[in-house]
This record gives sequence, C-alpha cells and structure tokens, in this order.
Amino acid sequence: MPRKSLWLTLLTSRILRGAMDSKRVRNGMIYFLLVVALGAFLYIVLSNQGSNISATVSIAEIASLVRGGNVQEIHVDGDEVFAYSGGKLIGSRKETGVGLVETLENLGVTEDQLSAVNVQIEAPSGWEVYGSILLALLPILLIAVFFIFILRQAQGAGNQAFSFSKSKARMFTGDKPTVNFGDVAGNEEARQDLEEVVEFLKEPQKFASLGARIPKGVLLVGPPGTGKTLMAKAVSGEAGVPFFNISGSEFVEMFVGVGASRVRDLFEQAKKNSPCIIFIDEIDAVGRHRGAGLGGSHDEREQTLNQILVEMDGFDTDVNIIIIAATNRPDILDPALLRPGRFDRRVMMDSPDVKGRRQILDVHVKGKPLATDIDLEVVAKQTPGFVGADIENLVNEAAILAARRNRRSIGLAEFQEAIERVIAGPERRSRVMSPKEKEIIAYHEAGHAVAMHVLPKHDPVHKVTIVPRGMAGGYTMPLPEEESNLSTRDKFRDELAALLGGRVAEEIRFEDITTGASNDLERVTNMARMMITQWGMSDTLGPVQYGEREEMVFLGRGIAETRNYSDKVAQEIDVEVRNLVDEAHRRCHEILTSYEDRLDAVAAALLEQETLHAAEFEAIMRGEDPFQSLDDIETRQTSGTPTSERDGSERSQEEDSRDQGLDLSGGTLPAPA
Repeated sequence: MPRKSLWLTLLTSRILRGAMDSKRVRNGMIYFLLVVALGAFLYIVLSNQGSNISATVSIAEIASLVRGGNVQEIHVDGDEVFAYSGGKLIGSRKETGVGLVETLENLGVTEDQLSAVNVQIEAPSGWEVYGSILLALLPILLIAVFFIFILRQAQGAGNQAFSFSKSKARMFTGDKPTVNFGDVAGNEEARQDLEEVVEFLKEPQKFASLGARIPKGVLLVGPPGTGKTLMAKAVSGEAGVPFFNISGSEFVEMFVGVGASRVRDLFEQAKKNSPCIIFIDEIDAVGRHRGAGLGGSHDEREQTLNQILVEMDGFDTDVNIIIIAATNRPDILDPALLRPGRFDRRVMMDSPDVKGRRQILDVHVKGKPLATDIDLEVVAKQTPGFVGADIENLVNEAAILAARRNRRSIGLAEFQEAIERVIAGPERRSRVMSPKEKEIIAYHEAGHAVAMHVLPKHDPVHKVTIVPRGMAGGYTMPLPEEESNLSTRDKFRDELAALLGGRVAEEIRFEDITTGASNDLERVTNMARMMITQWGMSDTLGPVQYGEREEMVFLGRGIAETRNYSDKVAQEIDVEVRNLVDEAHRRCHEILTSYEDRLDAVAAALLEQETLHAAEFEAIMRGEDPFQSLDDIETRQTSGTPTSERDGSERSQEEDSRDQGLDLSGGTLPAPA
C-alpha cells in the first residue's frame, strides 16, 4: 500500500505541474485526478486480500475440514474466513453478527477439535467501514460532481457575457523593448516629432517646469506601408513604458454601447499603468465623420467615437497617457477628433526619398550576407516610390532568389531581378507565343523605346524586353535621371507621345492595330484629361480646375466626381483632350517614320536577344552593333582560329556585362510602359 500511495502522489504532482499553464486543461485534469483518486481508493479498500486463495467454499465445508483435523490455521477478518488446509488457502464467509466459534459449534465442531486449530481474529479495520460508507455515498458524490461541473460551465459563460464589454487591447510592457528608433528609418522629421513624446514620458518635469504641455494625441498619417505601426512601437520601446495596442475595428460591435464600454475599460487600464501609450491602428474605422456621410454611420460607431472624445479631453485629463493613432484616410475623420487638445499633432509618414530608401535598406539587410559588388546607393536610386514595406519585400525577394540559385550571398543580379519582380511581376518565359505575335510585341516595345529616346523631355530608356512578366507581354522601362516632385506641360506632352509609340509602330510596320495598346490608351486618356481638368494646362480653357473629385487620400483612387461646369464646357473639355491625344499621335508618327531604320534594328535585336539594356539600346540608336564583338568571337571559335588572351578577357568582360542584367549606374526607376 505505501508503494501505491507514493506512485499516485508522484504521478499527481507531475500531471499538475504540466497542466497549470492552461486554465481549461487544469480544470479538466482536476476532474480526471478526482476520478483516478476515487478509483484508486476503491481499489485499495475493496481489493481482495485473498488473491492467493485456492478455492472458495461454504462455511459448512470449513466445519467439515475442522472435524476431520485437516485445518491447521484459521484467520478471521470481519465476515471473511480464511483456512489453511494441506498447504492451501481456502476462503469462505460466515454469517454477519455471529462469531466463528459459535458458527462452527452449531455445525457440529467440538471444543477439542476447535482447540487443535490456531484461530486468529483480525482487529476490525476502519477502512472497511469507510469503504462501505463510500460505496453508499458514491452515487450521490457522482451526481454532485456532475452538477458542480455544469454550474462552473454556466458561470464561465456568464463571465464571458460580462467580459463582452471589456477592452481587447494587448498590453506590452516596456522593460523588454523589441523595437526602437534604430529599427525605423526613412523619415527623420517624423522621428524627431516623436522623440519629443519619448522625452516627455522619461522626463515630464522638464516640460512642466516651463509650462509646456505635451500633445495628448499624435496622429500618424501616410500611405500604407510607410511604417506607422512600426514607428508607434519604436516610441514605446524607447520610452520604456507600457504599450496598449488595439485596432479601431475592435471597438465596434453589433450591439450599441459595447464599443463605448470598451473605450472606458481601455482608458481605465491605461490609467492604472500610467504613464503609458495607447496605440489605435486604423482609427478611421471608428473615427469617421458623425452623421450621414462617406461609408455610412450608425449609433454604435458614433457612441464609441463620443466616448473616445470624452476620454481624450474630458474632465479627468491629469494623467500621463499619450494616444498615438494611425490612418491613411485623414479626410474622413471627424473634425472634433482632430482639433487641438485631442489629436493636436499630425505627423506625416510619406514615401521616403533616395536618402531615406538607403537608410531603410541598411535596416533590412542586417544579418544578410551581401556580395562585394553590391552598392545599396544604386539600389536606392532604382526604387522611387517604394515605401518601407516595399523595400522589405524587395530585400526578401532578393534573398529568396539567391537561395534558389544556390548562392552564398545576395548579389547585384538578385536585387535587379527583385526590383522588376516587385514592379511588374515574375518572368513568364514558359508562355507560348507564335512568331507573328512575338514580332508584333517586339515592334510595339521598340516603338516605345525609340520615341522615348528621341523626345527631348522624356526620361531615357533603361531597359526594353519582350519577355512576358506579370500581365505584360513585354515592357519598356525609362530611367529618370533625378527625382522630381514637379512635372511640366512639355514633359507630359512627351510622355503622351511615348505612350502611343507602341500603337504607332504597329500602324507603320503592319498597317494594322492590335489590343496590345489598351493600357497605353487608358493612361494617355487619363493623363490628357487630368492636364485639362485638374492642372489647368489648356490654353483654351485656361487655368481653371473643373469638377470636384472625392478621392481616397494616399490610395490614389477616385470615388466620385461632381460636375460643377455646364454641358458646353464638358464638350470643350472633350475637344481639348482629343486635341492633346491627336497631337501626341502625330508627333509620335513623325518620329517613328523618320527613325524607321532604327525601329527595325531595335525590333530585330529584341527578336534575337529578347532583352536590351541601356548601353545596348543606345548603341543601336547610334547605328552601331552592340553584339558584334560577341559575333566575332563566336566566328573565330567556329573556324578554329586561336583566341588571344586579350580577346578572351574582352569576351569575359562582355559576358559579365550581359549577365549583370539591369545597369544600375544611377537614376530612378518608374513604372514600365
């Protein structure tokens, strides 16, 4: 029995230690252990002590054996009788309440016969009594355990119902920061604005002594992927204070009043952990303009917003709680939310410039093996318009490509390929094209490239290819020589003409047109209409903006346009748009007609090589053959002429230049045509 008890104790302690992590598992294990303990107890109490009994007979047979002198010893344990006869243990049971001697005498056993037997009577054990009581109470105990289990489940459901209005914010302690300002790059101005928040949380007396008040709310505004959430985490990591993170959509439920209750609970938790930071991501989900408006509204959202307004600038404002919110839709936020005293500081998180992209690259290449030929300055120049998330994806794509090619480091070729994959999608060399379709695509892209090269205000050509990538059958990629936030009317006119280069090349070479220019025509029409209606670049209509457009700020998508002009003006707008497009078509046709020999040469080179880089394209436009040196080497090898060491080195250099892919020597990379 001691061994069994020790084994059960060890087993119980081990199971309990492993089950303490989960409340549900712990409760289940408690019930399981209760059942196991009950079974072990019953087993110990009711286990048959006569497990070595040879046979079980009646008490009359025991008396007969005693009369015959065949019994040497008798043990009496309660009503159980165990007799040793001939080296065997025989079990029996006497009548309850009657002694063994009296029973044997009633069955004819004399005193002399009984005196020859060693009779041992065991003292009555309390376990038997307890076992009997337990057996009697066992059904009641099982019913009680069942009802306790049901009541606990009901209580848990009630607690969940009451916790429905509790805040779902996740709190991160500031003692182990995972993100700091060193992990955020590309936006120094936003970083400086938020460093003041960190300094206030660390040294509030410094500001209070001068009567200064730190902004209660900081609104991070910018396009998706610019690092708004990462910046908020960096503020928490630098300040070393608790950080509550919640999404705006987590406040809103189908029941009116739940969102407001969650706001109250969130601020109560924040006050207990003051000083702290509350970060509300995508606050436009709950902070939209009250009343009817964009996206609709309802009582639950408005009550939630009202509670946020009260908590941010109510009567109880003497707490060190700073609220940081992020959105890419500041145009739809309620004005009361943006007024001074609530979100009284707006931090712009816009797309980084070339210097910022360089810093972001430094952050994301940490811990990654880079080849010796890589120059991150060049890569930064090739990624205009890329935000932090795009650059992170770019570096990851380059690492994946290097692993796929079994490289030990990430080289320039992987970054070049990754840039094109992010912009235009992966290559589709397996796509089957007929020779005629391939020729049409070659002339289409050659038309774009030649027009871009000849037009004086257009960016120079960076790459031309007829290898399908993404949804495009081919593309021509221009390379701006420097970043600029402004564009002139002449530059737009040159871009219109270049976009029509593919369509005009088809007209000149095949005297027919295809559907390949559908995207070009869409871009030409939109650009021409924007020049007339939004930028005032029409001499006839003058510097007037026509139409009121409601757009998704930072997303670049128009929602609706309100006409604030007459039908006559609308007709004039259509005429001006048509004139711009016709003029661009005429200029492009003149250029490609004048340079038709170069158009044929570029198309032939594309059909042979599939891809032309900047140096090769420029050589063709000068009337040179960029592949002549390679052809001479192949001719000499075919004829058996030995090649000198100098020729071999030239060939090696030429092949290396071909293998490098994009020539990332400078400039920036826009969307391909």
